[in-house]
Amino acid sequence: MLIDFFYTLRAAKLPVSVKEFLTLLEALQADVVGPRQPDACTIDDFYYLSRTALVKDEKHFDKFDRAFAAYFKGVEMLTDFTKEIPADWLRKVLEKELTPEQKAAIEKMGWDELMETLKKRLEEQKGRHEGGSKWIGTGGTSPFGHGGYNPQGVRIGGKGGNKSAVKVWEKRAYRDYDDSQELGTRNIKVALRRLRKFARTGSDLELDLPDTIKSTAANAGWLDIKMVPERHNAVKVLLLMDVGGTMDEHIQRVEELFSATKAELKHLEFYYFHNCVYDFVWKNNRRRFAEKFPTWDIIRKYNKDYKLIFVGDATMSPYEILQPGGSVEYNNEEPGAEWLQRLTHAFPKFVWINPEPPGVWQYRQSIAIVQQLMGQRMFPLTLKGLEDAMRTLSK
Repeated sequence: MLIDFFYTLRAAKLPVSVKEFLTLLEALQADVVGPRQPDACTIDDFYYLSRTALVKDEKHFDKFDRAFAAYFKGVEMLTDFTKEIPADWLRKVLEKELTPEQKAAIEKMGWDELMETLKKRLEEQKGRHEGGSKWIGTGGTSPFGHGGYNPQGVRIGGKGGNKSAVKVWEKRAYRDYDDSQELGTRNIKVALRRLRKFARTGSDLELDLPDTIKSTAANAGWLDIKMVPERHNAVKVLLLMDVGGTMDEHIQRVEELFSATKAELKHLEFYYFHNCVYDFVWKNNRRRFAEKFPTWDIIRKYNKDYKLIFVGDATMSPYEILQPGGSVEYNNEEPGAEWLQRLTHAFPKFVWINPEPPGVWQYRQSIAIVQQLMGQRMFPLTLKGLEDAMRTLSK
């Protein structure tokens, strides 16, 4: 019943034993708080009961309070104890646990069938629904809603968990990556320096010591100072970064990469996209629908000498790459694969940097598709991966 709550307490470094957890379950089964105590049906009662059963030393009370608040965030008052498992107590426990055999038995709809079925459900359904396999709601195995399991569906509200939604029906807020993030090591910067290519342009401002020595010697020892223009990093980089959704798990590492890139490269242009690049990108996530930059303009604006770097986990529904209208946020007219091919054709030197561990790549169909579109130029966000990526771009 409360196994996730138990693991939350253990993750908070509380010395909670299985025996103490079973004592708590026995207390709940005996209705110490519940239907037989109608005047004491509050979350506070469960708090005091669980603290009494699970915490044996008052020095751990503070840790327990923080863990309890984190797990039951937003729960205020329980009024219905007629169910075996109170819904508001166990918001994640309500997710139906299915065996692999049961999951395999759930029908996986195709794209057209999925959209047509959703349209019918919206016309037919009149109220809220929890559980089940048909209606739009929470829990259960329906392909519409959130909090349950389906191998391929449309998430409507709520928070994702299985990463199997092919469309997300909600307005989501992303935040810009912090380009001032200080790195704990210099290794990423060192890896990026493989890209640097120096050129001398502008006025003569720097002493050319070898030429000065040579000219002075040739001039019978009379000092002949020679100057040259300053050296500038001539490498130009176009950085396209996936943001939001599953990329939230990688924010810190991507911010470190972003910070290092801005520090090392003087000619850097960056834009954001979500999951896959379509007909527009953006620079400010809060205004991503108000301040769009058409992808065609990006292709026309920057020359072929720009090196193109994608940063993203490539974790999405295959429909988002291959299907018109596959975007989780709007109905794109052309599939993402078309835009990826246009970008890689416009900028011949390109790589894709993936923060997901390479060990999971083979299990995600979308990553395999993106790898193929990138000509296998996908590298992990590791030091070796960055070095290999920079070496590829430098060829």
